[in-house]
Amino acid sequence: MAYFDNAATTFPKPDCVYDFMDSFLRTHGGSAGRGNHAFSMSAGKLVSETRKRVQEILHCQNKKIVFAPTATIALNMILQGVLATGKIRTVFISPFEHNAVTRVLHHFENLGEIQIKVLPVEPSLSYDFERIENLFERQKPDLLVVSHVSNVIGLVQPAEKLFQLAKKFGCVTVLDMAQSAGLVDLNVGLETIDFAVFAGHKTLYGPTGISGFAMKGDFDLPPVLFGGTGFESANQDMPLDIPQRYEMGTLNIAGIAGLYASAGWILENGTEKLWRKEQSHRKRLIEILGKYDFVKIVGNCHTDSGFLQNPNLLPRNQKYAGIVSCVIEGIPSDTAGSIFAEQNIAVRSGLQCAPLAHKTLGTFPAGTVRFSAGAFTGEEDFAELEKAMEWMKGNL
Repeated sequence: MAYFDNAATTFPKPDCVYDFMDSFLRTHGGSAGRGNHAFSMSAGKLVSETRKRVQEILHCQNKKIVFAPTATIALNMILQGVLATGKIRTVFISPFEHNAVTRVLHHFENLGEIQIKVLPVEPSLSYDFERIENLFERQKPDLLVVSHVSNVIGLVQPAEKLFQLAKKFGCVTVLDMAQSAGLVDLNVGLETIDFAVFAGHKTLYGPTGISGFAMKGDFDLPPVLFGGTGFESANQDMPLDIPQRYEMGTLNIAGIAGLYASAGWILENGTEKLWRKEQSHRKRLIEILGKYDFVKIVGNCHTDSGFLQNPNLLPRNQKYAGIVSCVIEGIPSDTAGSIFAEQNIAVRSGLQCAPLAHKTLGTFPAGTVRFSAGAFTGEEDFAELEKAMEWMKGNL
């Protein structure tokens, strides 16, 4: 199977991930923080070393790393915790947010606790910062949430500039790096970033079931999940120490072992090398899909590939990860996704859990067919895609 669904979960993983997970599970049986025996101590050391590797990748040794089972749970912990402070009323989000953000906020908006405002973007999908500053002056932002890389079109959003502007108004900032951690180099250690969420199984190339977030150590985030931590067990309140305050229950030690190995692999290769490879793959996708007049690429294109959807509206300084969405003329996106599956091509069709992005792009409610490359996408995958596209050309 030609795998073009890396935005959902990168596959395959580096060999070191499989090898280290197998080795660790066979030789270490303990649970971190649940005893003084050798197995528990080695598990605890693994957890600590994995935090350090994530800090190094994100350049945030000045911040705390908290592990969670999924990025969605991590976002819930942050958003619900921040809202529990009672200080948040006006929430701004980018127009490319995932349901992991919008459904949480929608719930609290329905309760009458907050108002959600969507940042305006230009036809080029860029931001007019003067316009946004004027907007913030009229409606002071209490919370700003930005998806660093759109999971629909791969657009890299200017999070640093948006957060710098928001901080002028004392705004809490949350960055969703589910599609960018380990791929797009960003200094998460910046004071303008309060929280940054990562997904272990995507661009960090770890297994599913391990994600988390980086946070300022002095941020008073109320916990919204409770339970045993192996720490201050006599205290019926959650401990104040971070990360124990937010890591209740038994950590996914197998997932952390995989993340430890994948983070080491990223540090060895460097995010710049992985980014260059993804850019090459994205250009290849554009070249293949752009040859067919029944394919409309949505929201992004590679400006030096020779195929421009809207050359006057897409400035050259826009950055995109290896995600390309398109619409197949005359075929619903879900039907097209099934056709690709029959041709042994793995893609993601529909709304990709991001209906707000599709409303922004004009592809709601049908959605798109999304192709997403990764570090291990090979020439044989592109060859299979070309064969599938030729089949569609002759049979549709």
